Amino acid sequence: MSRITAVDVFPVAVPFARRFVLGSGTVGTPDRAGLVIFVRLTTEDGVVGWGEQRALPSWSYETAETIAVVIKRHLAPILLQLSPFDVELFHARANRRLAPSVSGGFPFARAAVDIALHDAAGKLAGLPVHALLGGRVRDTVPLCSAIGVGEPSAVREHARASAHYPAFKVKIGGDPAADAAAVTAVAEVAGGKPIWLDANQSYRPSALRHLLSALRGIPGIHCVEQPVPSTDLLGLRRLRSMIDLPVAVDEGSFTAQDLARVLRLDAADLVVLKICKSGGIRNALKTAQVALAGGLEVLGSGLTDCGIGFAAALHLFSQLELALPAELNGPELLSGLYVDKLDIVSAVATVPTAPGLGVEVDEERIRAESTDLSFA
Repeated sequence: MSRITAVDVFPVAVPFARRFVLGSGTVGTPDRAGLVIFVRLTTEDGVVGWGEQRALPSWSYETAETIAVVIKRHLAPILLQLSPFDVELFHARANRRLAPSVSGGFPFARAAVDIALHDAAGKLAGLPVHALLGGRVRDTVPLCSAIGVGEPSAVREHARASAHYPAFKVKIGGDPAADAAAVTAVAEVAGGKPIWLDANQSYRPSALRHLLSALRGIPGIHCVEQPVPSTDLLGLRRLRSMIDLPVAVDEGSFTAQDLARVLRLDAADLVVLKICKSGGIRNALKTAQVALAGGLEVLGSGLTDCGIGFAAALHLFSQLELALPAELNGPELLSGLYVDKLDIVSAVATVPTAPGLGVEVDEERIRAESTDLSFA
C-alpha cells in the first residue's frame, strides 16, 4: 500500500472580499487577511493529497504558528510511517503524541492533515471522498448566507446581495439593541426565510432574553447558536430553560465525547458540525452519530474555508440530514478560492464526484503566496 513520503506546510494570508466580524472578534476584512495553513501530502506513487485549516485563535486556541509547528514536528513523523488509508491509526497515534484533555488535542492541525489523507486515499482508490465514507445520499448541498456583526445599513446591504440564498446566518455581538436592529434589517430582506442567530459566546442569559423579546414577531428565526461561553455548559442548560427558541451548541462541543456531555446535561437542541473543531472528517461523522442517537438536530458549518475545506465539508454533509442550509461561507466572503472544479449555482453547491476531494488545487498560487512564520 502506497506510503506517505513527504509532508509540506504552506502558511498563506488569504484576502477577504468583505468585512466579517463575529461576536468573538474580527475574522477578516479587505485590508486584513486571515492566515490559513495548507498541507500537501505526497505518496511514494506520486499521488498528492491536500488539506487546509484556518487559524482563528479568537474562536479556538490554535494559531497559525501552533498549527504549522504541530504538523511539522509532531504529526509529520507519524504520517511518514502510514498510508493515506490509515486515518484511524493516524488519529490513535496522534492522540498518544498530543494527548487530548477536556477536548481534542490540536484539532485544527489534525483536521488539515485528515482532509489531506482523505484526498490522497480517494485519488489512490479512484473514488470520491464521500464514497470512502459510505456514499452520498444527496447530490447537492444548499448554502446559507453568513452576515457578520455590523450596522443595520451594512447588514441590510449584505442581505440584499445574498437575497438568492435560502437561509441567513446572522452574527450577533452581545448588544441587544444593536443586534435587534441588525436582525430586523436582515429579516426585512429575508421575507420569512430561516434566520439562524449566532452569538459566538457573546451573551449573558439575561441580555439574550432582552434581545429575543425585542425580536418577538420577527418571522423565520430558527435558533440561537452558542450564546454563552464554551466552558459554561451549565449556563447553556439554564438558558435553554429560560427561552422558547431552540439552542445550538458549537464552541461548547468539539468532539463526540463533548456532545455526550451536552446530551447528559440536556443543554442543547442542535449541534453545529465543523470538520475543523472535530479534528477531521471521520471524527465529525462520529459527532453526528452521537447527535442523531441523542435526538439532536445537526447544523453544518465551516470556518471560511478556501476551497479544500469547503469541498471536504460537501462530502461530509452529503451524507447527513441538516436542519438548515450549510453555512460554508468561503465563496461568499473571500476574494477568491484556491481551487477549481467547484460547482455552485444560486447558492447550491454540487457534491464533487471526481477522485479524492474532486477539486483542482491551485498549487502555484499557494506556493507563490506562502509566507514564513517566525515560530514555525
